[in-house]
Amino acid sequence: MLKFRRCLLKLSGEALAGSSGHGIDNSVINWVAKEIASSVKAGAQIALVIGGGNFVRGVSASAGGMNRAAGDSMGMLATVMNAIAMQDALEKHGQKAEVMSAIRMEPLCPSFDRRKAITLLENGTVVLFAAGTGNPFFTTDTAAVLRAVESECNVVMKATKVDGIYSADPVKDKTAVKFDDITYEEILKRNLAVMDTAAVALAREHKLPVFVFKLAEGNFINSLTETGIGTFVHE
Repeated sequence: MLKFRRCLLKLSGEALAGSSGHGIDNSVINWVAKEIASSVKAGAQIALVIGGGNFVRGVSASAGGMNRAAGDSMGMLATVMNAIAMQDALEKHGQKAEVMSAIRMEPLCPSFDRRKAITLLENGTVVLFAAGTGNPFFTTDTAAVLRAVESECNVVMKATKVDGIYSADPVKDKTAVKFDDITYEEILKRNLAVMDTAAVALAREHKLPVFVFKLAEGNFINSLTETGIGTFVHE
């Protein structure tokens, strides 16, 4: 049985790059799309936000000397490319999908419309929210929480490289402890880098739970049920 009826799945752009670390790995995007389509068939309503780090990251561009606003603008365009690629992959699996951009991108995709997004979700269409919030200096984590609140999602499902939230980076610190559940306040107090502070604060304000899990085949649909392994973030 599904724990959440309507969820927003947050993916990093790097996740779509696979082992190459850049661009889009077709094998990865296809199995992710297949899993999303299977989740919809199981009764879930799925919205999606994908980062753009497989093409460009505003923070990295800024560190290299580029104006941060310019770098973030490039990052927003990268998220549109990823969303269109995922839309194509979903449609190949027979799943209806619609990309909505925070900035005007016609004729590539329509602009974000909250009421239309909710109607599409209710009708079994996967809605992909692209171009972040439409403004520089805001991460796609913040965009994900914002769109989840606007589209009345029950949870944000954040896919990462590890199976939940740890007290430290488990790759660098073998003594790091995994949390099965944690509060928003504890994340902010410990300064855990699972999401930026604006995203955590917005989720806390709207009492929107977040489930952090490892991106691997089978894990997304399992995370929608009682069998999911990860960390639950709540009040």
